Amino acid sequence: MSLLEINGIKKSFGDHQVLKDISIHVDEGEIVSIIGRSGSGKTTILRCATMLETIDDGSIVYMGETAVKAENGVLTYASSADRKRINGYFGLVFQNFNLFPHRSVMENITDAPIKVWKRNKDEVYAEARALLKRMDLADKENAYPCQLSGGQCQRVAIARALALNPKVLFFDEPTSALDPELTAEVLRVIKGLAELHITMVIVTHEMNFARNISDRVIFMDEGRIALEGTPAEVFDSGNARLTEFLGNYSD
Repeated sequence: MSLLEINGIKKSFGDHQVLKDISIHVDEGEIVSIIGRSGSGKTTILRCATMLETIDDGSIVYMGETAVKAENGVLTYASSADRKRINGYFGLVFQNFNLFPHRSVMENITDAPIKVWKRNKDEVYAEARALLKRMDLADKENAYPCQLSGGQCQRVAIARALALNPKVLFFDEPTSALDPELTAEVLRVIKGLAELHITMVIVTHEMNFARNISDRVIFMDEGRIALEGTPAEVFDSGNARLTEFLGNYSD
């Protein structure tokens, strides 16, 4: 049984079909990178998987539990109690951090575990401090986002997602808003998570990173999966569309 199953999902915005029958499975401990040009549907897959967008057809299944299913125009969600539990299976790191500007680093990390999941405050704070130490931000717990660099903000966002103890961690182009030096900071953190065997699905424009860190790479093209396989199988495939994409990207 896969940790996550995306089964035949379709998604349109108005007359524009963004996702065309997408099926992806992610096993525990696996790292899957999704690449492709802007507008190919990469981010929409993540938003559908985390139920920030509704699907038009298909289903999203976590650990054998159907979170949402769409069939013949009818959208069916898991019950409220089941959906809350399923929502705890995943965490999402946004490309623009999405930290609360009026809350400290510690508050950004601990609010959801304490207020939504009703966990013990002392326990949550201890775990948050351990996460900040792992992110090399132990001295920033009382700082506010405006006092941090972009790389530091993204590392706080990663700590916030990890504080929920997710089964799978989604990254939506986590370095797109950063300069090269700060990009390297964040990529080092993600590589460290990979060494802990945390399941990750990463939408990225960092091709070398995707090649080096991934168990599987998915190349999206015009709303479809054009290629899927190991990094070597994808990047060395000689596929014309991928070669064009990589060439334009290098330019």
